[in-house]
Amino acid sequence: MKPITDPLLHHEPFMQRALYLATVGLGNVSPNPMVGAVIVHNGKIIGEGWHQKFAGPHAEVNAINSVQNQDVFKESTIYVTLEPCSHHGKTPPCADLLISHQFKTVIIASEDPNPLVAGKGIAKLKAAGIEVATGVCSDKAKGLNRRFFTNFELKRPYVILKWAQSADGFIAPGLNYSREDKQLSNALSQQLVHKWRAEEDAIMVGYNTLLFDNPKLNVRLLETDRQPTRITWDEKGMPAGNHHFFDGSLNSFVFNHTRDDQTSSHRNIQIPLDDNSLATLLSRLLKEDIGSVIVEGGTKLLNRFLSHELWDEARVCTSPKIYKEGIMAPGISLQPVENFKLLEDDWRVYFKDK
Repeated sequence: MKPITDPLLHHEPFMQRALYLATVGLGNVSPNPMVGAVIVHNGKIIGEGWHQKFAGPHAEVNAINSVQNQDVFKESTIYVTLEPCSHHGKTPPCADLLISHQFKTVIIASEDPNPLVAGKGIAKLKAAGIEVATGVCSDKAKGLNRRFFTNFELKRPYVILKWAQSADGFIAPGLNYSREDKQLSNALSQQLVHKWRAEEDAIMVGYNTLLFDNPKLNVRLLETDRQPTRITWDEKGMPAGNHHFFDGSLNSFVFNHTRDDQTSSHRNIQIPLDDNSLATLLSRLLKEDIGSVIVEGGTKLLNRFLSHELWDEARVCTSPKIYKEGIMAPGISLQPVENFKLLEDDWRVYFKDK
């Protein structure tokens, strides 16, 4: 057997720890990326931190502040899941901070796709005489921040499609079904969906779904300090009705083709009515700092995202219920990358580019 000679392999356990720390920021730091940092001296972790809240201190700052004796930084390595920033934003540049503490080595999982950084942080560190290595656990780091990378590389929010369907492939039954029968997913699945809602910037439904199902589109089944923005697309210019969407309790956007104004309950955002309307909608969302959106129906809207290939991930719940009639669920021809069960509910997760 050939010996393992890659000098970066021994860095992986520390970077794995930094990646785990980064995940704690999910749902709290957008539109910033999730970042974790670990400081190692003589082979032992002496400090760690993560980006905890948007506009708050970055991971490097929190890791440095967790160490009492900072004189050892000159002989220490800091592991960071994303390239340290090199520009003044909500906080000062982290690259400058690492330079000021004279870290011996900086190990970086992936470069920052933001043009304001994009290699400039690494260049600063190297110019200051700090040893820099990149690419440790880079695929996992990019997967962790797939929303952030999508924002810069595709110039749109990260799009998650989510729906529940009956065992015979219907997303909704016929007219003669009770409200209880229309609920496909079980209580555990509903809790999971609310957790997912808390992790994304926005929830979107079609206008017919809004009118007929009257969803609240919020997080209710777990504690959260952050509610997603509610979004719908009114293609026909229907007046606002007595629906939860228009109760004024949450930030809410109605995309339409005639009005661009603010009401007491929601904001109207006008987009052109053409073949590129959906792409334009997503572009406008990104300008509103919406970095991710979970689309929860109905079938027409879900199929539009699928047919235009303007999606990144799909999460599909299949219930054991049989409808025999109703509205057909969307279809995905890809193989799922993940499959799990919550009691009788069968969940499958798809990624468009995998």
